[in-house]
Amino acid sequence: MENAKKRILSGIQPSGDLTLGSYLGAIRNWAALADEYDCYYMMADLHTLTVRQVPAELRRHTLTQVAAYIACGLDPERNVLFIQSHVPAHAQLAWVLDCYTMFGELGRMTQFKDKSAKNADNINAGLFTYPALMAADILLYQADLVPVGGDQKQHVEICRDIAGRFNGLYGDVFKIPEPYIPQVGARVMSLTSPESKMSKSDKDPGGCVYLLERPEDILRKFKKAVTDSDACVRYDPSGKPGVSNLMQIYAAATGRSFEAIEAEFSGKGYGDFKKTVGEAVVELLRPIREETERLLADKAYLESVYRAGAERAARTADRTLSKVYKKVGLLAR
Repeated sequence: MENAKKRILSGIQPSGDLTLGSYLGAIRNWAALADEYDCYYMMADLHTLTVRQVPAELRRHTLTQVAAYIACGLDPERNVLFIQSHVPAHAQLAWVLDCYTMFGELGRMTQFKDKSAKNADNINAGLFTYPALMAADILLYQADLVPVGGDQKQHVEICRDIAGRFNGLYGDVFKIPEPYIPQVGARVMSLTSPESKMSKSDKDPGGCVYLLERPEDILRKFKKAVTDSDACVRYDPSGKPGVSNLMQIYAAATGRSFEAIEAEFSGKGYGDFKKTVGEAVVELLRPIREETERLLADKAYLESVYRAGAERAARTADRTLSKVYKKVGLLAR
């Protein structure tokens, strides 16, 4: 009997260590979704190759991300956790979809423009065509929903366009996915440049807090976080971006409302405020760091998780790929 639950597919590139932003904005919200949805989460390692990687570091980051997903509450018995490159159908469907994706569509993609500017010496074809691989990631699993931040809706939109074009030619092959934007996910900004999203690719490491970072390093970063000269803890994203970002992080870490935070720090300086936020983040991340380290010491277990995940993912993906190959006229093996 077909699973009645709607299906969710999401993934994060293992191009570096996961950040506090990744956790508060996405991963923490994923754990609760297994009750209601059929959840597939991948380490999007093929996507990392658009930028040159150090091979040993990419392997380490990929394995660490598997462990961190589990430590963040993603039970591998209730969620399909897999490594993208371990399911060949991703690359196979991506090529087919390349042939149904228009050059102009790819040229308009914001991320292509951004990454081209940052990697002017390596503007490769993969950087240009990655939306077709991203569409393959989603469409292989007939995903109903794709969790994205508000700034990533463009990725789902081009996927919907490609799927609609293909379905228009060959019938109802792909489910048209919808973006799933959680109401509760915090958009965490850089501690040193609060106008920019916290990112593991940030050139200033002081602006980014990592999920597995040592407590003393986390506290030091919060101590140096950018605020303003007003010395008043008040939520005002446009007028006080640094303070508002710290308030958002504190609210996400503790469950306190902005009103309660403003009252807690009324008449107090920013030094107390930043120290308290840093300590709250340390305690939030402590069990995740400790459990990730424990899991990384058990390589055999992690290998069993990602191998079983790849087998489960491939069963679903291969059904879709077979249907696509038949529709476009490729001869069955």
